[in-house]
Amino acid sequence: MNKPLRRISLFCGLLVLALLIRTNWLQYVQAEELSSRKENRRVQIAQYATQRGNIIVKGGQSITGSVETDGSDYKYKRTYVDGPMWAPVTGYASQAFGSTQLESLEDKILTGNDDRLFFDRTIGMFTGEKKAGGNVVTTLRPDVQKAAFDSLGDKTGAVAAIDPRTGAILALVSKPSYDPSAFAGNSKNDEKAWIELKDSEDKKLVNRALRETYPPGSTFKVVTAAAALEHGAVTDINAPTDTPEPYFLPGTRTPMVNHAKGCEKASLNEAMRVSCNSVFAMLGDKVGRDKMVETAQKFGFNNDKIDTPVRAFASIYDKTMGKDGNAQSAIGQFNTAATPLQMAMVTAAIANDGKLMKPYMVDQLTAPNLDVIEKHEPQEMSRPLSAANAQKIQQMMVKVVEEGTGEKAKIKNVTVGGKTGTAQHGEKNAKRPYAWFISYAKAADGTTPVAVAVVIEDSEASRDDISGGGLAAPVAKAVMQAVLSSKS
Repeated sequence: MNKPLRRISLFCGLLVLALLIRTNWLQYVQAEELSSRKENRRVQIAQYATQRGNIIVKGGQSITGSVETDGSDYKYKRTYVDGPMWAPVTGYASQAFGSTQLESLEDKILTGNDDRLFFDRTIGMFTGEKKAGGNVVTTLRPDVQKAAFDSLGDKTGAVAAIDPRTGAILALVSKPSYDPSAFAGNSKNDEKAWIELKDSEDKKLVNRALRETYPPGSTFKVVTAAAALEHGAVTDINAPTDTPEPYFLPGTRTPMVNHAKGCEKASLNEAMRVSCNSVFAMLGDKVGRDKMVETAQKFGFNNDKIDTPVRAFASIYDKTMGKDGNAQSAIGQFNTAATPLQMAMVTAAIANDGKLMKPYMVDQLTAPNLDVIEKHEPQEMSRPLSAANAQKIQQMMVKVVEEGTGEKAKIKNVTVGGKTGTAQHGEKNAKRPYAWFISYAKAADGTTPVAVAVVIEDSEASRDDISGGGLAAPVAKAVMQAVLSSKS
């Protein structure tokens, strides 16, 4: 073979080798990356080629479904039952705009593409059964969710309810909400609904229960009480404190304003009942920033990996602030910020005698034939305080409901503990404050099946703790009553 032919042969051989390498690289190395790219319509078409599995709440009720679409290469689209009520739980699955929350996180189960469903898919090839998605069974209870949704009414805010014994999320409501069915397809109407929703000023797409933080106001005083008891700043909750009136923030001549009377030298118990800012600010300073941070973090603050499995925003207790900032943070102001889920976790830990269980909303994943392929086991997250100190705070919270600012949460013949809160909003508190209420209720058998946190944004609240008791407490009461009366 002459020299030019050898060169051409060698060049052709190199081209074939390059082609083989490239083909194998695409098939085995980049396959997963390419298959998951948004630009790959075949993957999206396959995703909606079969009926999607369902998201199910307690009692076996499906809150999702699938219907055939006309005139589209996407065969099925998602439907939702009571979409606005359940949107904070389900998220959305849209042919045109993707998916969020459980619809996104559990997509492989719902589409039937999860590796754990391989056997079902293989059997289906021989039996002729169509491919089907698995199901996501949640911990949410429809009666409790409805009680929270209805009692919140047309107010802007959120509700989170947890079973303190297990960490199971019983209700998760955010308002204003949206209907995921409105843009589940890829038509012009779906696009119009999406644009209107996305561009709206009231942030309907935001899950306020998990992904919005607020200054927790006086509800944070239960965390300060826990820190004071755990670190020895207080030993007797009924003994007078050495709180002066007025109390000046450390290193300043700025007095801490009290909206309640009788705060001078008030005991921790009395200070909780009437919500004395000065007592808790002084105790926060006495405990010190670092130990306050330590206690807050045991409750879940400063943790950006609280997955339910939907990830919650981190609640914040500032690690670097000065003494005056720490004193203000001890009453839930300054830089302190919390999600409703976080404050429900705080309440749950106290109600559960100091043991904080990890919050979760997926109980199990099932195959199309309903075989369980994964079941959640409750997990302890931390011990923010001892059982003895938790029981002392329970006593104080019961007194708040029985004799203090939380009287609207009373339930006849039921032990209810709670704490009201009003959090400043806007520069120099120019905007209407946030109204908070946290609470727990004991069942007839002595167990504590529910802890609740409620926040209301757009209230006509006056600037004192009674606003939390007046506006948010009735919502919490409705949720607790639903849990206590439920046979689930």
